Amino acid sequence: MADPKRWQIGLIGYGEVGRILAEDLRRQDIKVSTYDIKLGSEQGASLQQHAAKFGVALAASHAELAAKSDFIISAVTASQAVPVAKACAVALNQGTWFLDFNSASPGAKQRAAALIDGGGGRYVEGAVMTSVPPYRIKVPLLLGGPGAREIEPLLNAIGFAAKIASDELGVSSAVKMCRSIMIKGLEAMVIESFTTARAYGVEDAVLASLAETFPGINWEKQGAYCFQRVIEHGRRRAEEVREVAETVREAGLTPWSAQGTAERQAWMADLADEGVFGARGTKEFARSADWRTEADRILAKIGC
Repeated sequence: MADPKRWQIGLIGYGEVGRILAEDLRRQDIKVSTYDIKLGSEQGASLQQHAAKFGVALAASHAELAAKSDFIISAVTASQAVPVAKACAVALNQGTWFLDFNSASPGAKQRAAALIDGGGGRYVEGAVMTSVPPYRIKVPLLLGGPGAREIEPLLNAIGFAAKIASDELGVSSAVKMCRSIMIKGLEAMVIESFTTARAYGVEDAVLASLAETFPGINWEKQGAYCFQRVIEHGRRRAEEVREVAETVREAGLTPWSAQGTAERQAWMADLADEGVFGARGTKEFARSADWRTEADRILAKIGC
């Protein structure tokens, strides 16, 4: 189908990213359906309510969604990128586009591509280059693979901000993964540094020193942002950084930094699941404007 506004779009994964994309696509009256493994769980009620509000159809399985879609976006946790491709491949219609939105290693993207292309679909690698919520559907998106040049104008016609990184699979993901070594690593370092400084009562001196060395960064705001994002999304971030570590291994290096970042992100997610930062789903959860509040909660939990 040449006109992308007449596509039946299928979203695999109806988390934060999936819901944002669904909202922006439905505002254009584009048909959208979704499947998420959480739809059948206790967490599924809120997803079903959102889907009903925006007119998003619910599918009962990966295969059901794949069978009725012209274009599929996979937006799941990094570890599920290849399994989702496998689950969809068995039911794809010939020529169905499959955009892999996931933060997976180049090797994982190549394995997913082999499954989709082998099932008659057309796999396109996507690398999301920054946090989705501020940009929504217009988040910077790097495309890769043999079909990237053909789908780029179609995606941009329905609101995406996509550009081609390479006709070769793995290149856009390599850019994303290498960036994440820095970005996700900074989050982990801020949490570790600031919380330790708070324990010793030297946080003001540490922030003053950082401001002198990096005057372009507001370290108070950066601290609050890092704590908020990791508390809310640490589980997904930890999975992504494990894929980052795999990317480093694929290059022949030992991922010491990435491994440590993944552990810190997962540790914060564990604390969040225990209720250290308040109850999930409430306005107060991880929303302090002062990172010190969250650091104090951590220190209280570990007995400092």
